[in-house]
Amino acid sequence: MKLLQSTSMIILSIGLLFLAACNKTNQTNTPVTSTQNSEKPTVSTSPKTKTNSQHGASKGGQVVETETYHLEFVPVKEAKETHLDLFLQKGDNHEAVSNAKVTAQVQLPDGKQKSVIFNYDAKEKHYASVLSEKATGQYQVKITADI
Repeated sequence: MKLLQSTSMIILSIGLLFLAACNKTNQTNTPVTSTQNSEKPTVSTSPKTKTNSQHGASKGGQVVETETYHLEFVPVKEAKETHLDLFLQKGDNHEAVSNAKVTAQVQLPDGKQKSVIFNYDAKEKHYASVLSEKATGQYQVKITADI
């Protein structure tokens, strides 16, 4: 009986370790699709995080470049909330795109989904929103920009 219990505990422990290792996926390799009017979408399967590029300094967030657009997502954690900023720019000179509809789907640490709407800040030339959740843990964010 003790042999069966010991074997069961070892198998369960290995299974839990395997599940924990599989859960730690790298989300930076998620494909990003950009479309404009009726053009074919361009897909970048390896977004790159940059601090400086040929077009100037980064804002300190996750940068994704497609053929047409430059996107940078910058979450800023504060005491009571998290500011979410998205810099959406077009072309080689990185002109701000001010007429997009930007939303985010945020998966909270407890697994619940929350939809967040971004508003354009004309003074700062970026899209901004606030996430008021305070739970510690991993937040997964998927941003959609309808240009």
